[in-house]
Amino acid sequence: MPDKETIERAKKDAAEGKAPSTQAGEFVREEIHHVREGKHGARSPQQAIAIGLSKARRSGVKLPAPGSRKGSARTRRQAKRDLAKGRKSARPSTKRSRAVRRALKRQPRSSASRRALAKVARSAARRRGPKSRRAAAKKAARTRRAR
Repeated sequence: MPDKETIERAKKDAAEGKAPSTQAGEFVREEIHHVREGKHGARSPQQAIAIGLSKARRSGVKLPAPGSRKGSARTRRQAKRDLAKGRKSARPSTKRSRAVRRALKRQPRSSASRRALAKVARSAARRRGPKSRRAAAKKAARTRRAR
């Protein structure tokens, strides 16, 4: 279950008209913090991100399932299931939650390190085209706060 503050921040983002991916970012950030503080681990940074996105969908963020080029059929199916769960509020199974938590506790914590996340960010950027990367860099420069 996501923290109350995380849900509040995501709701605030939604009220401000920000994109679903921005709203979901709050849940991913929370998940990274959980791994870093030792609440549980993750096999890879991608798994930590996926857990965050799943929580976002289940909390009602209208984040669509990835397209056919981006995600495997299994990932797309799970994302659709998460979206459906977000529409109706069913209580999660206690047994399953406990089993998942125990399995995640056995995973490493290093997957949420700055180094590991930077590596994922770089590989994600490489998958985008040079035009898109340049546009993102220009927007970042434009919206960066004056130091």
